[in-house]
Amino acid sequence: MSRKYFGTDGIRGRVGQAPMTVDFVMKLGWAAGKVLSQGGRGQIVIGKDTRVSGYMFESALEAGLAAAGLDVLLLGPMPTPAIAYITQAQRASAGIVISASHNPYHDDGVKFFSGDGFKLPDATEEAIEAMLEQPLKMVEPELIGKASRMEDAKGRYIEFCKSSIAFQTSLRGMKLVVDCANGATYHIAPAVFRELGAEVIEVGTSPNGMNINDGVGALHPQSMRAQVLENQADLGIAFDGDGDRVMMMDARGNVKDGDQLLYIIARSKLMNGELKGGVVGTLMTNLGFEHALQAQQIPFQRAAVGDRYVMEKLVDNGWFLGGESSGHIICLDKTTTGDGIIASLQVLDWLVNQQQTLTEACSDVEIYPQTMINVPLNRTLELDTDPRIQDALKSAEAELAESGRVLLRASGTEPLIRIMVEGQDANQVEKIASKLAQSVEQAAAG
Repeated sequence: MSRKYFGTDGIRGRVGQAPMTVDFVMKLGWAAGKVLSQGGRGQIVIGKDTRVSGYMFESALEAGLAAAGLDVLLLGPMPTPAIAYITQAQRASAGIVISASHNPYHDDGVKFFSGDGFKLPDATEEAIEAMLEQPLKMVEPELIGKASRMEDAKGRYIEFCKSSIAFQTSLRGMKLVVDCANGATYHIAPAVFRELGAEVIEVGTSPNGMNINDGVGALHPQSMRAQVLENQADLGIAFDGDGDRVMMMDARGNVKDGDQLLYIIARSKLMNGELKGGVVGTLMTNLGFEHALQAQQIPFQRAAVGDRYVMEKLVDNGWFLGGESSGHIICLDKTTTGDGIIASLQVLDWLVNQQQTLTEACSDVEIYPQTMINVPLNRTLELDTDPRIQDALKSAEAELAESGRVLLRASGTEPLIRIMVEGQDANQVEKIASKLAQSVEQAAAG
């Protein structure tokens, strides 16, 4: 079944435009409630990031769920992985996150966790879409759901994050710059690192509803870099708007992406005798990361782009460690979804106990030059069948031969074609990516 609303990470769009309208989100709450409750009353956990639209959509979801006979537990602004954790801890029927992740404030979205804290399977999303086609029918008045707020959600999640590393690990003596993207981690992440003993310099912890991801956070490291260098910090840690991605920065201002951080975690598990199986990456994972794992004799497999596909392959293999170069890192031995805070703590735990710097810990990974270009679209393109795009792709692959990779894919969350070219020669990589982008632009223009 082709899905009309759900993308690779829930439903997302510009606020006020379909599907992110109040009436649709209320109907979505009702439809999800009917599917997820499986005929019982049940409880649904709702959290959100710091977008101004979150208040509006929170109320809409609450109304829809109550109309379906579901009770609602409101957490307020909390990181996406916190909703997954509390959903599981509360034995709730499901969790709902109101967030558009790394997108600007004028976008918003809705994504779901099942009662076990994992993303919904395709079949459940399809069932919700089918229910959306049905007329909204309220339960009888005596069965209308109730809403309440969890006042201690912040404290519960902080303690959960701290428990993901050894009790004896202390960050005392470390100076960290922590960039929360004016997003959902703003009141969580600084507290976690301070309570573990670190000195914390905060960036992006003053959300106003419209400054989420605006020049700060994992996608915009320049603000973190300035503070790391000015304060002579040991390292920087940056999250995206909903806290499921993380990037880190060494004392010299060099960004370490998800591949490098995942390598540190994988190698630490290997050295501690805790690694089960191998590691899952994606089609975007750098070849240098793959080669570094091979040198450590750690099995590696690629999944389609998107943390849900990484998760599927992890579950199929019975492994627990995977992630994306964008900073989504999944540690299934610690939690049920990508968690920026928990991933960064795994890295810090290794650095502290090995007395290594971030630079030293990932020195074995040679990141090959990689150029990414996003080409905006105003119409649908068939990448696999458009002759101009296919000719350009074959030419690029022939030019790179065995020394690199080319990947073209449609974004699952935005009207874009993403072009990635990777190889050992940076100049060659940039030229090939530019040629491909021109070919896609010409095809898009008709």
